[in-house]
Amino acid sequence: MLDGILQPWPWYVSGPLIGLTVPLLLILTGKNLGISSSFRHIGAACSSKSKLPYFSKNYHWRDHIWNLIFVGGLVIGGFIANFLLSAEPAVFLPDGYQNLAGVGLLFGGGLLVGFGTRYADGCTSGHTIMGLSALNWPSLVATFFFFVGGLISTWLLLPLFGF
Repeated sequence: MLDGILQPWPWYVSGPLIGLTVPLLLILTGKNLGISSSFRHIGAACSSKSKLPYFSKNYHWRDHIWNLIFVGGLVIGGFIANFLLSAEPAVFLPDGYQNLAGVGLLFGGGLLVGFGTRYADGCTSGHTIMGLSALNWPSLVATFFFFVGGLISTWLLLPLFGF
């Protein structure tokens, strides 16, 4: 039994399990799956006296505490999977990124992803998993451009920086 957990699961098992979480979450709780909204919840919780409309007093972050618990579970689950259930734990930062150019590339990429997430009104998991299953046209457009951006990064930008 433990050997089955320690090995990577095939796509035809893990894919449907991920896909089934969306309707289960929606049917059981009436909530949408998404990760990027947790940044808003954390920001609203930490800056309750902010004058920014994004964190206004009318925004009740406590109504979304389940999302923060979900994100915490992802972090804890990733730690357990990597360090306790893996024969070879993954390296956090590969060798190619342990220099100034690599750190700058990761930082710039993080800024672009953060901006894109807010601009697109959601992240890849929210649009691709939840949005497409709800047949949202903007999610289809966003998912298309997520893939286009990934292809451009992989085939053009990373070789340009020597990665």
